[in-house]
This record gives sequence, C-alpha cells and structure tokens, in this order.
Amino acid sequence: MENKIYDTIIIGGGPAGYTAALYAVRAGLDTLLLEKFAAGGQMTQTQQIDNYPGFHEGIDGFTLGSKMQQGAEQFGTQTIQTEALSVDLQAMPRKITSDTGDYYAKTVIIATGADHKHLGIKDEEMLIGRGIAYCAACDGMFYRDKTVAVVGGGNSAAADALLLSKICRKVYVIHRRETLRAAKIYHESLMKTENMEFIWNSQVEQFMYDQKLRGVLLKNKNGDSKEIKLDGLFISIGRSPETKLFKEQLMLDDLGYIAADETTKTNLPGVFAAGDVRTKAVRQIITAAADGAVAAHFAEEYVANKHLPLSY
Repeated sequence: MENKIYDTIIIGGGPAGYTAALYAVRAGLDTLLLEKFAAGGQMTQTQQIDNYPGFHEGIDGFTLGSKMQQGAEQFGTQTIQTEALSVDLQAMPRKITSDTGDYYAKTVIIATGADHKHLGIKDEEMLIGRGIAYCAACDGMFYRDKTVAVVGGGNSAAADALLLSKICRKVYVIHRRETLRAAKIYHESLMKTENMEFIWNSQVEQFMYDQKLRGVLLKNKNGDSKEIKLDGLFISIGRSPETKLFKEQLMLDDLGYIAADETTKTNLPGVFAAGDVRTKAVRQIITAAADGAVAAHFAEEYVANKHLPLSY
C-alpha cells in the first residue's frame, strides 16, 4: 500500500531486530523490518556460537540469523533489504527515508547495533574466523590450551585477557601505551595471572599467516620490530555504535550509544533502542534478543494508546 503507516518499523536485522519483529507481529502489530545487509548482523562473522540457548552443538552466526528471520516472517513480518538514509523521528507518523523509498510508522525500534573497531591492517577482514576475533566470550573456547594475544588497554581488553587466561596456555596483552587504561580493579588480577605477558608501547604492524594466523609483527615506540607466534588474536579496542542517523534527534551517552535503559525507551515517546546500539552493561546475542522482546512490548503498549490513521 502506497504511503502505508506501519504499527512499527524496525531498523536492523540482527538478534535484537528480528526478536522485536517476532514479538511485535505476534502481538498483532503490522511490522516492517529494514536491513541493509543480511539477517544476523555481527553474528554472521561468527563461525561457531556455543553460548546461545537451544543449540547444544553450537550454530554458526549466519544460520542463526536466518532462523531468526524465518521465525519472524513466518508470522507476518515483512523484510525489505534497504539502507536507511535519514529519519524523522519527531514527525507523526515517523518517516524513514531509504534507498528504496520512504516508509512511515507509528513506532520505530532502532536495532542498528555496534561494530567492533578494527585495526585497519591489511588482510584483517580476510582473517576473521581464521585466527582473528573480536569477542573472547564468543570465540575464546576455540583457543583452549593455545597461545593468543589481546590488543587493547581498556576495560574490555582487560576482561577479555582475564577470561582467555583461564582457557589458553599463554596470553599476551599488546598495548600501545605503557600503562592500561582499564579500571584499577582489573590491574591486580592481571598482574597476578601467571600465564599472561604484557607487551607495552607496541602496535601490530602486520599479520603473519598461511591458511590461518600464525603470528603478528609488532613495532614499538622506538621503531624496533618483533614477531610473536600466535594461534589467535583478539582485537579489543572498542566499539562504534551505528547511531549517526539518530544523533540529532535522540539523546546519546558519552560513547555515542543511544541513551535508553532496560525499558529500551529513548527520549522520544514511541521510539525504542534495542541491542548493542543502546547504553548497556553486557552486549551479547542473548541480551540483544531480550531487548528486542522488551522493545516490542512497549511498542505494542504505545500503539494501543495512540490512534492514528492506517494510511498516509
């Protein structure tokens, strides 16, 4: 229907987006989901997911994303593969302009996620899943009793290094400064960990690999180079939330995430943020899916209390 107004439009087809879609459509909401790439979001980069309930033998991220999409579409969710280019979230109805046209909705659920920052070194993308990873909780078990390194010096890097130290034979922490930026609560635990070694004032310059990663070439602040042999490299230098479309209309926190609490409600009534794109303590597939269910609940509540025409 031309200029149709949906009850809810969901931007993003990861676990938060498709869970929101599933719950919204089962609640009777006319639901549209816009996804610019493939279902699953960041999950599609993970070859084996072992910590999502219901898959005791594990599942790859692409397949899990596809199953989430199928589940939502089975009950009537419409998916359009398109990129949102601009939004007017203060209008009524809300307007989303994409590369395939304009879409209108009573409510909007933003589930655009946050991407791990990359080092930007040659062949990094090619080696993802072949020795390079960005999530110790997701992929650490593949490196049991092996030698790995963590790049970074913040809280996430510290937490990843501690987790990996319980699984791996040896853990290097590579940091470009001479002290960690992580909270002091981490420092004592890190320094007491016997199988951990710190490489200060150094950065990764090159990946050494054949079919898989076998090491990295480091360069320190004096310009000296050093090669270390590795089975895996965990890059933990932060995340970049996908919020550039919304920063002029929604409140963001100091790190650029949408300011939304456990209700997923933003500063604009009828607009919700679910998954990795919002301020939250833990960013995992399961917490993103939980956010999707919560966002759909409050979208349903909002629609029930607002009476708008069905076309525009």
